[in-house]
Amino acid sequence: MTPKVLVVLTSHDKLGSTGNPTGWYLPEFAHPHEVLHDKVSLTIASPNGGEAPVEPSSVKDYESDEICQKFLKEQKALWTNTHKLTDILPRAGEFDALFYVGGHGPMFDLTNNPASLALIQTFAAANKPVAAVCHGPCVLLNAKAPSGAPLISGVGVTGFSNAEEDSIHLSAAMPFMLETELGRVTGGKYVKAAEPWGEMVVVGKAAETGSTIITGQNPKSATGVGKAILKALGL
Repeated sequence: MTPKVLVVLTSHDKLGSTGNPTGWYLPEFAHPHEVLHDKVSLTIASPNGGEAPVEPSSVKDYESDEICQKFLKEQKALWTNTHKLTDILPRAGEFDALFYVGGHGPMFDLTNNPASLALIQTFAAANKPVAAVCHGPCVLLNAKAPSGAPLISGVGVTGFSNAEEDSIHLSAAMPFMLETELGRVTGGKYVKAAEPWGEMVVVGKAAETGSTIITGQNPKSATGVGKAILKALGL
């Protein structure tokens, strides 16, 4: 049986009070897709369903990245016709792993999304891997273990760092700083690469459920997250 991975994209397309366009970040879907697509079955969901917006800056920044450009040209159906999270929730048992693509969008619509939190909690309780890259780990902040404690309490995690956010001058546009909040909720277990924009993938275990929590710090970490998902699935 081919394992099934549920991929969640943001539906949010405006960057805070700036009014600038945002969404999910191209290499954080394209690069894991490259690793996963011929080994697992992928289903794509988003809060609103339908088309999930790709962050325009990521298309421009990665115009010389062959994997990203091939993905843009050939895989458009993946993000233009996504399932609605509330529709996918009753089907959670069909899937073997859950993966959240980053971009600034998730900070606004997935941090507190009830269907997303229910999905994460369902996967964790069933001891299925939950993965997220860059800003994607924001989805873990409010997820609970069966006891009601934070799912990632005491779990090593990473995610987009404060220095990285500062370097692209978007800290003021964010609803919160991801590094700070991940550090708070985990009890100081946030880790990051030695230098901003360095690759960092962390595989931790949720204390209460024993489920695998996979996080990547930034776009450069996206391929590693895809590989970690395969490893967690025994592939």
